[in-house]
Amino acid sequence: MKNEIVHRVYTFLRDFPPFSFLLQEELMALSEQVWVRYLPSGTVLFQIGESIGSHFYVVQTGAISLYREDQSLADRCDEGDALGIRPFLANSPYLLKAVATEDSILYGIPATLFLRQMEVNARVARYMAAHFASGVVNYRNENTSNHHANFTEIFTIHHHTGVVYCSPETTIKKAAQTMTDRAVGSILICNDELHPLGIVTDKDLRSKVVAGNIPVDDGVHKIMSTPVFCVSPGLSAAELQMAMVKKNINHLVVTHNGETDTAVLGIISEHDLVVQQGNNPTVLIRQIRTATEVDQLCLLRDRIETLMSRYLEQEVSIDFITEVVSQLNDELIRRCINLAEKETPDLSHIQYCWLSLGSEGREEQLLRTDQDNALVFTSSLPAAEVRNLMLPFAQKVNDYLAKIGFEYCPALMMASNASYCLSLDEWKSLFYKWVTQPGEKEVMMCTIFFDYRPVYGNHALAGELTQYIFSLFDRHELFLHLLAKNALENPAPLSFFRKFVVEKNGEHKNEFDIKLRAMMPLVDAARLLVLSHRIGGENNTVKRYQKLANTEPENADLYQMAADAYEVLLRIRALSGLHHKDSGRYIQADGLDKMTKLQLRNAFVPIDEVQQLIKHRFQLGGRL
Repeated sequence: MKNEIVHRVYTFLRDFPPFSFLLQEELMALSEQVWVRYLPSGTVLFQIGESIGSHFYVVQTGAISLYREDQSLADRCDEGDALGIRPFLANSPYLLKAVATEDSILYGIPATLFLRQMEVNARVARYMAAHFASGVVNYRNENTSNHHANFTEIFTIHHHTGVVYCSPETTIKKAAQTMTDRAVGSILICNDELHPLGIVTDKDLRSKVVAGNIPVDDGVHKIMSTPVFCVSPGLSAAELQMAMVKKNINHLVVTHNGETDTAVLGIISEHDLVVQQGNNPTVLIRQIRTATEVDQLCLLRDRIETLMSRYLEQEVSIDFITEVVSQLNDELIRRCINLAEKETPDLSHIQYCWLSLGSEGREEQLLRTDQDNALVFTSSLPAAEVRNLMLPFAQKVNDYLAKIGFEYCPALMMASNASYCLSLDEWKSLFYKWVTQPGEKEVMMCTIFFDYRPVYGNHALAGELTQYIFSLFDRHELFLHLLAKNALENPAPLSFFRKFVVEKNGEHKNEFDIKLRAMMPLVDAARLLVLSHRIGGENNTVKRYQKLANTEPENADLYQMAADAYEVLLRIRALSGLHHKDSGRYIQADGLDKMTKLQLRNAFVPIDEVQQLIKHRFQLGGRL
């Protein structure tokens, strides 16, 4: 009898990842240690705060609902779903309450035995990382020795056997009944090979059938949304959240290769992700967009900083952190603009674009540094008249940004400054002057303003300005040589004796200026080189180097080194800023641990090599 039960357990589990990744003998050994438990409907499996035992659970039949402390539903687990494993990964009590909402049979999986498989089986480890982490962890690092150290929340596995789907010929009525029976808000439309063709949601039923004129006996393909957006397995929850935000969708379909030509593995809804954690990008973006007062934005900016801090502690890849924080900062800027527009006389007759400059323009503003921005506009009215209308509006936006933590620019490089609130023609004239009559000031201004990025309004104005600047370079190539000379102003910041070059006097005496001496040389070099290739539309320093690597394959290794170095510098500065509650610009070099010092020194290597490349390419003399 026991052998028959073990065989049943084995036969069931082998169809579900990650158990399907085990060797036959490994899964059989695990199945021998599994116990079977029957839970009548209404039975509590575990409570919030309850200590873990020795097993986690897989639903064999029935359904288990997971509830938060406020009794709201967090998730529902049915056939093949695993639950209760997060506490073993995070070494903490249960965070949710589990209740059988149907008569259910559970398999108890011995946690110690299974977690041992995670340590020796890379496929199991990667699968668990992909499906059980709601915070972001840098799972791209294949060399990590502890795949589950940073997991913080439960993320229930949903396999293709648990996905609710039907064929295109299924009637709308039958599809709706299936959704009701399975208590889901969407149904996938798949072909015979389980390739996703489309999706139907509750909203489709309401808008196209109930409020529309499509009969319920028609095929469900008549109302499905297509194509579906697919992702491959292995993405973290925050990456999935950002994908939904960017595509403005509420569902992602997981397939073997992230395309529609392979079988469905699962479906992830925005709700699935949002319920996992309240302080995530999706929730923050929604709250920013619906904020009605600047004070609300102040609180949300604090939460963004908390989110970033958590990501840094979890050693999330810095490129992902900058992407998330930049998108959230952009949302804050846009909301400030929206609020200012409501308090400003009608500007609908004016086409304008709000430009972010400096670190925000490069999508690298992780900390609350000062704001740099500008306005470009076009109108049938005289430029001076339009400017008089735009300046009060720009002042409101700058004031709101200052209130939420982005200080006023000391040099007044802000849209509320009449010098930087200009028509498109005026901007062209200004850039023409800077490029054709360059002095030290003009070159400096270009290093700031060439990193402009459209954030709100008519982006085509920024695009036209970029093309004009490129045309200037075609006629005035000498200007790039001046930018090259400027890019060599700050050599690699190590003395002859391999000591950090620190400030000799002033307020920051004996401190290391990571921005001026380490980050800006890489920023200036990347800007110069992409401009020399007339590469537009990308301001981020890391991504600029990645584009350069594609453009100049003979220098790809150097450019990748520079990109990696800049990411290291961004992380060190962000950690320092959060620790000291400042911009992170000045660092006590003597107080750094050995590993951080080594990382810094290694980051300085490509600075010297990139500057040597620039010196040779622009014929600026001998070795530095």
